[in-house]
Amino acid sequence: MKTRDPRWVFKDRPSFGLIAGLVLAGICALVSFSFDVLNGAPVQFLVALVLAMAPVPLLLAAVLALDRMEPEPRSNLIFAYAWGAGIAVLVAGVVNSLNLHYITDTVGLSAASARNIAATFGAPVVEETMKGLVLLGLLRFRRAELDGPTDGVIYASMVGLGFAMTENVSYYIAAQDQLGVQGLAVTVVLRGILSPLAHPLFTSMTGVAVAYAARRTGSDRALIILAGWVAAMLLHGMWNGLASYGGFMGLVVAYLVLLTVLFVLIGVVIRDRRRIVALLQRYLPPYEPTRLVDAADIYMLSALSRRRQARQWAKAHGGKAGLRAMSDYQLAATELGLLHERAARHIVDDQTFHEEQRALLECMSAARSGFPVPRSHARAAAQGTPPPGYAPGAPASQSTDGQWPL
Repeated sequence: MKTRDPRWVFKDRPSFGLIAGLVLAGICALVSFSFDVLNGAPVQFLVALVLAMAPVPLLLAAVLALDRMEPEPRSNLIFAYAWGAGIAVLVAGVVNSLNLHYITDTVGLSAASARNIAATFGAPVVEETMKGLVLLGLLRFRRAELDGPTDGVIYASMVGLGFAMTENVSYYIAAQDQLGVQGLAVTVVLRGILSPLAHPLFTSMTGVAVAYAARRTGSDRALIILAGWVAAMLLHGMWNGLASYGGFMGLVVAYLVLLTVLFVLIGVVIRDRRRIVALLQRYLPPYEPTRLVDAADIYMLSALSRRRQARQWAKAHGGKAGLRAMSDYQLAATELGLLHERAARHIVDDQTFHEEQRALLECMSAARSGFPVPRSHARAAAQGTPPPGYAPGAPASQSTDGQWPL
């Protein structure tokens, strides 16, 4: 009988629903870009697309740097980005255009006044709703992936970056048409350099709220999500309103507010990271009799710097296979601690807990068997001390046979 690959517990394989969603998002992105091509010459579109995409790798790296303690499945991250770049931006663009025409035709305002009103009061509602839908989808279908506010920030930032990239293409084409090269340069500086994290910060309000709701079972979950959604709209509306009506000083105030929000979110991520470390230190020691984890491993897992040191050690002595084994071990051990927390909060039932627990332990066992065992470190391991470079400063192993388990 063929056994199931225990790596299923990492949920890093795309499902049919995910693939269908990516196809739909791709079609929506193509439709949105088609509108952009019709609004400007093909050369202008290509220039705008290149400028919009240029900062994306750096921004993605900055966001994913927050996701090192318990990396999210890549398929989920790709879907969140694709949702923002395709589905959310297309629907929001159509609705915003209809709102703008309604305000212009019904109220009789000038085009500039109508744009300012739509940007301040209409666009935040539409755009934050469309971006927030993917977070609600994660809560409904991938609740186990929302282990804390850090995950909410990560997914919100991915959908926000996707949305901003596609939206910037439209802004850059309009700048070329209306203001020329100089206007394009100013727009790129304002949107691509000075405020590239605006959309991720707005949607992070919803993301943090959804992540908190995912860890609760009471009737107040809807109120928490509503509060985050309202906060996202207010922050977005404030930004657009100050940029539209506040002049230079309005922009200064808007940037200061966003900077404050950024620092607050960084503080939330740091606090959440400490929470995860505390979970590992609480739930992993009972597994020491299995010889899959010991005091040195928990010490290594309790800091990002020591995790990186262990991966470097594994790569230096075991190449890519050693690095893969260490990365899998770190992820499985962290997921095991988070699984226990989900069980303690009654988020998973007993059957799910035991299935995932068994799979994670199998992953840890398979990963541990792939750790390199250099001869030069054998003596240290025999004395119950982690090999040099694995986890400097770690306590000696407390295993019953005095061996550091490799």
